[in-house]
Amino acid sequence: MSTVELSLVMPVKDEEAAIGPCLARLIPVLEAMDDPVARSFEILFVDDGSSDTTLEVIRKTNAADPRIRGISLSRNFGKEAALSAGLDAARGKAVVPLDVDLQDPPEALPKMVAKWRDGFDVVYGVRDNRESDSLPKRITADFYYRAHNWLSNDKIPEHAGDFRLLDRRVVDVIRQMPERNRFMKGLFAWAGFRQAAVSYHREERKVGKTKFNYWKLWTLAIDGITSASTIPLRIWSYLGALVALGALGYAVFIIIRTLISGIQVPGYASLMVAILFLGGLQLLSLGVLGEYVGRILTETKGRPLYVVRERIGDADGPGL
Repeated sequence: MSTVELSLVMPVKDEEAAIGPCLARLIPVLEAMDDPVARSFEILFVDDGSSDTTLEVIRKTNAADPRIRGISLSRNFGKEAALSAGLDAARGKAVVPLDVDLQDPPEALPKMVAKWRDGFDVVYGVRDNRESDSLPKRITADFYYRAHNWLSNDKIPEHAGDFRLLDRRVVDVIRQMPERNRFMKGLFAWAGFRQAAVSYHREERKVGKTKFNYWKLWTLAIDGITSASTIPLRIWSYLGALVALGALGYAVFIIIRTLISGIQVPGYASLMVAILFLGGLQLLSLGVLGEYVGRILTETKGRPLYVVRERIGDADGPGL
């Protein structure tokens, strides 16, 4: 059995200025808890190919406090892979993914631990508002959660991110999932177990800049939907059948009209509209199919999800 009660997993990339303020706020919260967690916790940083001095900062913090450990990946593999590396190396009886920017407040951790002690295996944080986000981001985020839950059987809680407490049993299940195209919120939902929510207020980022632009968020959304459901493929099958039936009905109408009124030369504009519409529909359906084929190619290669370049501290977890 692990002697570590709680592992905080923190993927970082170019966050040299954020690590110090994060630890200065996080550690006092953990040490003040009325729980065995206060005496036995670890903070595990996963350096996802930083180009600044993030790795050196992790080394210095480990030298000052052995409860702080680190893993350095050989290059930037993306947050989902970095988070998976952290789950592999975490030793705690419970694991909490946490962002170093402190937008997910450490002050919510005591509530999560209390729910865990009450018997819940997953305790996820739910934002009580999205005031720190721009209006376009709030609208697109709300649309995405609704679309994902409509398309997938694995429902993800609305306005809940990766900030959650996972019991060791849940972590072990997630570590057994072999897919390379990973959408962690979807994997958390698929694992099941008893789940509870903790509401918290998400603050604005005070140190550094976010690494997620709108294109990366769009890519993540596509990964989330295609990894959780094949309904987009089915939709285009139904749409294709509907268009074919419409074309057949129109052909019957043209034949009947020709028999009654004689041959009429159709207009050029209507013909071009029909051709362009059907051509665009075909290209769009090929794009959806290509998304799935590309993921099949990635899975069949069987490459490692990540490559560890260096471990700082005693960073060998149960699977490493």
